[in-house]
Amino acid sequence: MSVRSPVITVDGPSGVGKGTLCQWLATRLGWPLLDSGALYRLTALAALRRNLILDDEPGIAQVAAGLSVTFTPGDDGALQIVLDGEDVSTAIRCEKMGNAASQVAALPAVRAALLQRQRDFRQPPGLIADGRDMGTVVFPDAELKLFLTADAGERAQRRYKQLIEKGMNANLNDLVKEIAERDARDAQRAVAPLKAAADAEVLDTTRLSIADVCQWALTLAQQRLAVRVIP
Repeated sequence: MSVRSPVITVDGPSGVGKGTLCQWLATRLGWPLLDSGALYRLTALAALRRNLILDDEPGIAQVAAGLSVTFTPGDDGALQIVLDGEDVSTAIRCEKMGNAASQVAALPAVRAALLQRQRDFRQPPGLIADGRDMGTVVFPDAELKLFLTADAGERAQRRYKQLIEKGMNANLNDLVKEIAERDARDAQRAVAPLKAAADAEVLDTTRLSIADVCQWALTLAQQRLAVRVIP
């Protein structure tokens, strides 16, 4: 009889600190990481490169089903994302890809195409799953479900700072508008809308440091799963 690998899901809208928390947890626990948002960004990027329009549900679902992608931790601790042999770690992180990903994620056939691919990441010793429906749809039986929230204005400020530090152009007012539009689209979509699972632990990160958020999550993981932390 095989023993099921544990999963910690971290859901929430963009800009709440999910990515930083998940990479930190994956490093401290020595568990692999599933960045589900990257899968939707990769699907959007691959679709646009094939000159598909973003409401072509059958065409984009076919692209999603055939993605050739690998996730590899880089020497600097960042996640290296390779699509069809090309490192697209930076290309998929622009605002254009974020908005495109939100559009294709609203297509039921695309979500269906990616569902099993996400579940296949569940392997020993455990999995950290970062996304918007990890605890509600992809891993409803996860041993620990976390849901992060934050004020939209604060999230826009965080995103603006990230983009400026990377040498990219950014407009704070545009970011506030885009975040509000993406939140509405994600929360109102017919399939797997963004929401906290009924049994999720919810934390508002608006006024918290990333260190506070990481310690909160680690404490819960130790209490629920008796995880071993890598020094």
